Amino acid sequence: MQQSVKKLPLPVNGRKNEKQKSGFLKGAAWIAAGGFIAKIIGALYRIPLTNLIGGYGLGLYQLVYPVYCLLLTVSATGIPSSIAKLTAERLGQGKSARPLFKTAMKLFLLVGACGTALMILLAPFLAAAQGSKQVVGGYFTLAPSVLLVSAISVFRGWFQGRNKMYPTALSEIAEQLVKVGFGLFFAYLFRANVERAVVFLLLSVSLSELFTLFLMLALFHRIPAPEEYAENAESVTMRSVLKLSIPVTLSSMLLPLSGLLDSVLVPRLLSAYADNAVTLYGLFSGGAVTVINLPVSVCYGIAAASVPSVATAVARAKAGEQSSPRKKIWYSLFVTVAISLPCAVGLYFFAEPAARIIFRSLAGDELTILIRLIRAFSVSALTLSCVQTMSACLTAQGKPHHSALSMLIAVGVKTAIYAVLLQNSEISVFGLAYATNICYLVAFTLDLVYNLYVSKKSVRSNENDHGNRIGSGKGRSH
Repeated sequence: MQQSVKKLPLPVNGRKNEKQKSGFLKGAAWIAAGGFIAKIIGALYRIPLTNLIGGYGLGLYQLVYPVYCLLLTVSATGIPSSIAKLTAERLGQGKSARPLFKTAMKLFLLVGACGTALMILLAPFLAAAQGSKQVVGGYFTLAPSVLLVSAISVFRGWFQGRNKMYPTALSEIAEQLVKVGFGLFFAYLFRANVERAVVFLLLSVSLSELFTLFLMLALFHRIPAPEEYAENAESVTMRSVLKLSIPVTLSSMLLPLSGLLDSVLVPRLLSAYADNAVTLYGLFSGGAVTVINLPVSVCYGIAAASVPSVATAVARAKAGEQSSPRKKIWYSLFVTVAISLPCAVGLYFFAEPAARIIFRSLAGDELTILIRLIRAFSVSALTLSCVQTMSACLTAQGKPHHSALSMLIAVGVKTAIYAVLLQNSEISVFGLAYATNICYLVAFTLDLVYNLYVSKKSVRSNENDHGNRIGSGKGRSH
């Protein structure tokens, strides 16, 4: 016997729109703040960490991360947004989202377990390919994180779909705090053996994810599902969840794949003339990239907020209303530039104090190289932030594959450029910074062109449809 489903009364449109706008901006602020605080904690973590393990230890630590990021992209990146969308849809239809949660958790626990197993199996081969067999143990201790993050991501998507953004923010901050606590303890305990210290540093990541999973479980039981949706228990298939998750995942894989390729090619290219190839790579990937990502994380909230803004404009234009998606796109880009440009300029002129504060233990040539890398790479604080926003605008217009294509082209250009530049010992690791700058510039340019083309085509199509409706109406009136 089918049970009736209690539905909520619909508010007045104006109030509803204002409430949705306010709720979204508040949610975006929660996520942006959580991500930024987590980034700050991570950046400050580098100060004592570099003091304890040095540039070589930092380089070993960074060798393992590209593989980890790639597996996380496959097993977890598409989860929060896809589960959030499906959860919100079901709740809006008056259906229970519990079956969706159960199906998604089973599915992504399985996917995460496969990722963990794959990381363990490939560890010896990846370490050998990177020319650093001593990081095999690091792959083993980090591998459980893939499974744990998959489960955490389902929880985050569940909460976001119910417009509860603070669990995501709290979990990100807690995740970093636990990692820093265990990481500094292990780094100090094994400071006499850098290679062993790196293995246990990567174990601290797994421990932080385990703690975060328990935190999300506690929040899950603390925040019950609305009673009006508890009666309808319509089942959800794994196929329906994968149908939405896979496209998002595929578009997110390109940068981690690029990072993995860099971790293999860059040290080998540098080792042709430099004895400290791993250290040089660590100074860029673990030093300069860490600093540049701080302003980019601030702009993440803008990218998140641009999705409903542009999507709403598109929907109104399709309905024949006076609405311009292009104006929303330009506004999102303007706000992004207004925040990221001063940050990029500041990083260029204040690269030395930033490097000395965040990486206090570095001195001599390593510190000099890092300062030069931050200056050379500072422009990417602007371009990567813009790429982030423009990609979100394409997603809002239903064209996420365009951003994936532009990034694929940009990554190909980057790899080709640094493959040539890194062969010059005078350019050395700075060739990687120059190539990455060009990568983000190419991606931004293509994304901007795609956005303008798609929005213009959409407006023209809507104008034609509106004109046809008017014309057909006149015909009937006669």
